[in-house]
Amino acid sequence: MSYLEEIQVKNLDHLGIVAGLIDEIGIVKIINNKLGIDVREKISAGTVVKSILINGLGFVSRPLYLFSQFFQDKAIEKLLGERIKPDYLNDDKIGRVMDELYKYGLNDIFIEVVLEVIKKFKIDLKYSHLDSTSFHLDGEYKREEDKEKQEEEKIIKERPIFIKKGYSRDHRPDLKQCVLDLITSQDGDIPLFVRVGDGNESDKAVFGKVLVEFKKQIKFDSIMVCDSALYGQENLQLIQHLKWITRVPMTIKKAKELVQNIEVEEVKDEDKEKRSDLNLESYTWKEEIVTYGGIKQTWLIVLSEKRQKSDLEKLEKQLSQEEKKSQKFLKEIQSEEFEHPQAARYKLKAINKKLRLLEIKEVELIENYSKKKEKIYKMISLIIKKDEEISRKTKEAGKFILVTNLVEENKLEASEILITYKNQQSTERGFRFLKDTLFFTDSFFVEKPERIETMLFLMSLCLLIYNLGQRELRNCLKRVKKGINNQVGKVTLRPTLRLIFQCFQGIHYVILNGVKQIFNLTEERRFILSLLPASC
Repeated sequence: MSYLEEIQVKNLDHLGIVAGLIDEIGIVKIINNKLGIDVREKISAGTVVKSILINGLGFVSRPLYLFSQFFQDKAIEKLLGERIKPDYLNDDKIGRVMDELYKYGLNDIFIEVVLEVIKKFKIDLKYSHLDSTSFHLDGEYKREEDKEKQEEEKIIKERPIFIKKGYSRDHRPDLKQCVLDLITSQDGDIPLFVRVGDGNESDKAVFGKVLVEFKKQIKFDSIMVCDSALYGQENLQLIQHLKWITRVPMTIKKAKELVQNIEVEEVKDEDKEKRSDLNLESYTWKEEIVTYGGIKQTWLIVLSEKRQKSDLEKLEKQLSQEEKKSQKFLKEIQSEEFEHPQAARYKLKAINKKLRLLEIKEVELIENYSKKKEKIYKMISLIIKKDEEISRKTKEAGKFILVTNLVEENKLEASEILITYKNQQSTERGFRFLKDTLFFTDSFFVEKPERIETMLFLMSLCLLIYNLGQRELRNCLKRVKKGINNQVGKVTLRPTLRLIFQCFQGIHYVILNGVKQIFNLTEERRFILSLLPASC
């Protein structure tokens, strides 16, 4: 045997970290306990799930039908187990496991994983954030046109989703889609609850039900944070036993009145430093106690200087654009000949519907005769500003209203309400991760709606693993007060886990004459590993 034949080199890169995080959480054990282990199978369901999660966090955007190829050059014995071979991970096996997961109950499995993470890593659950996004879907689905059954079945349900065209958050209404509702912790953006919904589902219709279902599953005294889709009388009745913070839609009459008439309080000198420390120096506010939907609430009318400047600039731009448009309309209507006065006024009414800040007003209708000696009418008109509408928009600029039902008991400071709502980006960061083309993808095809739900369940587990690893790393760096160089060479205490994954490119598992070694573990890489959970 030649010297070269005695060497085996396999890639490990950052996947050892991913595998370690999965083991630290105990995902393989949880799934094997749920689905059971068949001694006749070469690989357990839990290990198959682990392989899918490693593949997902490999950031290669490799479809499942090429799944086994992903592990061909990887140190699979280190990642999945000594006796595991890549060809065990064929599409039939993966499909069977996905079907078993769905049949058992994706929500039940996810909740058990979440509860283990909360307990083991002491996740702070004071605040939880809810939002939704849509995923594009390709292909045909049998349940698409089953409208009557859709209306009969519950929104929070035990049935496959309906693949429908609906409101697309990615501005692709031409594509079929499904909806993903996600609740994350403010502490580390850890996914706490996921639910896949029908493609044409409305946030307003389901957000209240989602929160109620979440509180049944995870019995913690968390304050729920959501956008204005939650704020409606029906939802408020559903969640009246919960604690919540949301935003008031400006379509509500009371909200319009307050924004128009209330002046926010000027900041006192002694409060300026405190607001600066909280990064709220550009915000002012005023509290009002309001009863809406039969529930007593604190409404916080907030003025953001940055948002006000932006809104006023947009208003000026809109006014300028409408002036150009209205000049064109004015020229058009004054040059047109009408058979009847009513036809001229009908045309004017149609034009004014296209304007928001300006109006073309009739000055005079002149009766005349055409070249054919037929009676005609020509309209003399002028452009006027809608001063009341412009004034209303000027007063509203930069203002929004936050609301909570924590009025007397457990009352929150105004600054805490504002900071907490700003952290609603927690779920948005999760959606950006899930839709990253280097992850899975935001448009995918599998054969059945059940498989779509299972795929999104697995993608959400990837998000949980990624955010947990990032949280642990940042918390450890904060404790040791030592940073890591980012991409531009600056020291940071808040690196992304993707930066760490990049740092670990080029780690190899080498077997030389039967001796197994890991190569390229530099001092910096060893330091990073010391900050991560022990299994890494």
